[in-house]
Amino acid sequence: MRRGRDLIFLNIFVVLLNNLMNTVRMSSLNRVTLLGNLTRDPELKKTKRGVSVTELGLAMNRVRIGDDGQKQEDTTFVDVIVWGRDAENAVKFLGKGRSVVIEGRLQTDTWKDQKTGESRSKLRIVAENLQFLSANQEGAVSGDRNGGYRRDRRAA
Repeated sequence: MRRGRDLIFLNIFVVLLNNLMNTVRMSSLNRVTLLGNLTRDPELKKTKRGVSVTELGLAMNRVRIGDDGQKQEDTTFVDVIVWGRDAENAVKFLGKGRSVVIEGRLQTDTWKDQKTGESRSKLRIVAENLQFLSANQEGAVSGDRNGGYRRDRRAA
């Protein structure tokens, strides 16, 4: 008798859950956090309205054991767009090989290829927060005490 009652409650719960899922739109989350090394020096550009922008190339390494039992290293390359003051600071303080933590969101850019007329797309990161990292004397990566920004001694 109890088992029958449990099945009835379970069925009612499933029906209520389905109704809830159909009436409430599920939110989505577009958020990434990456730690990697720059593949090139950043270059500052300005939009027509004078907004600073730079594009960073970021490489992230993953070490794993392959099917043959040997250590293998995979590298993933990602392009990151940085806007405003963050772009200016990235150009000022970052260079090729420098470690950085980037928080941001994914964005897909689409365009028509000029030569072939085909539709093209590219997935990249739009940076919302940068943390510049530096190597300490032992070679380990650590955050700067100034939030990643070095003080310009000439300005002092």
